Amino acid sequence: MTLLRSVLLFALAALTEIGGAWLVWQGVREHRGWLWIGGGVLALGVYGFVATLQPDANFGRVLAAYGGVFVAGSLLWGMVVDGFRPDRWDVIGALICLAGVAVIMYGPR
Repeated sequence: MTLLRSVLLFALAALTEIGGAWLVWQGVREHRGWLWIGGGVLALGVYGFVATLQPDANFGRVLAAYGGVFVAGSLLWGMVVDGFRPDRWDVIGALICLAGVAVIMYGPR
């Protein structure tokens, strides 16, 4: 149950951080305005709280592992939202990052 909770929290963290950054990007770079930027800032704030809900109490471990989730999630976001087509090196890199997440967060201690 703890593993499932942790994975779901990582997914929610990725959704709020990547989504928030995307909204800010759209607001600034695509000139969509302050409402998009404000929504992005709010989503990024939610991300900060979601990260604190991880079952592991070690901030450094949680954020280091989340880095791998962020990498893979960013590529997935680009595919779904922006029509980005990752090449094999993108996919291999994301898989390496996710392997790192597994080792850091879920390795035996």
